[in-house]
Amino acid sequence: MKEVKGVRIGNNRSVDELVRELRGCSFGAGRLAKAVDIYEEMLKEETTKFMGIAGALVPAGMRNILAAMIRERYVDVVVTTGANLVHDIIEALGEHHYKIGGGAEKNADTAAVDDVWLRAHGMERIYDVVLHEEAFIKLEEFLHGVFDAMKRRAKGCGINELTKAIGENLSDRDSLLRSAVDSDVPIFCPAIADSMIGLHAWIYNQTAELRVDAFEDMKELIDLFCEAKRTGAIILGGGVPKNFIFQTALIAPREEEGFDYAIQITTNTPENGSLSGATLEEAKSWGKIGVKSDAVTLYCDATIALPIIMDAVRARIAR
Repeated sequence: MKEVKGVRIGNNRSVDELVRELRGCSFGAGRLAKAVDIYEEMLKEETTKFMGIAGALVPAGMRNILAAMIRERYVDVVVTTGANLVHDIIEALGEHHYKIGGGAEKNADTAAVDDVWLRAHGMERIYDVVLHEEAFIKLEEFLHGVFDAMKRRAKGCGINELTKAIGENLSDRDSLLRSAVDSDVPIFCPAIADSMIGLHAWIYNQTAELRVDAFEDMKELIDLFCEAKRTGAIILGGGVPKNFIFQTALIAPREEEGFDYAIQITTNTPENGSLSGATLEEAKSWGKIGVKSDAVTLYCDATIALPIIMDAVRARIAR
């Protein structure tokens, strides 16, 4: 046991200094501090870092941070939902997401939003964020242009090749997809059919042929895990990206099975049996997390925790 030490607030204190002070605290504060320590260790060691992105993190404003993590190789492999890629493309094409409600000084309760009015005026809502349907028209035109170029290939491709082809046609430095191309970071999207990208690929295939093999990526992802000296996972949310990353450990012939490091940030709890709420301790029973791993589950909104973690980690690496 260790004595709980209360945090003190100081003047002109950096984010990292505050996080270090949180080491003496319990509950979420202590877990946040541990997450930063684990991430720092991943970066100091020769670790292949996998990041899973679920939830609407791009519309919520995390796009620049995620792109920087990819561009500066704070992560080496990305597995995400199709929705985050859709909204990344929309921003890269010059469209934007807009926050509704006036903040604390005004009524920011989304229950007061008239969704029927939004529908009539061509706007779609994601909690307290809206975007205009014209953004999706631009998206469709852009994707069909990418599909036209890809159909000329003699054979089909994996989803990773598709995401790379999309990124090659974007010029926005703050795009996840463009950053991945520039930094040679693969982006996997196993449930891409569950997104506007998948929907438009299906529509395109009604009059043309675009062959994408949903299973092709699995060998590459498993190879990345098996060939790594050490492995680490940063799981934002959970869902399909979390399982797609962790299942690589199930067939990998490693002396120490499972991931060596793991950080999970989630708002779900384990009681309902959801994957997003499943603990990293539970993953040890599957061999997905190593028995000697350094791991922490942080119960927090990723839009709060991720900027703090990254600011603190970057300061330490800079030193």
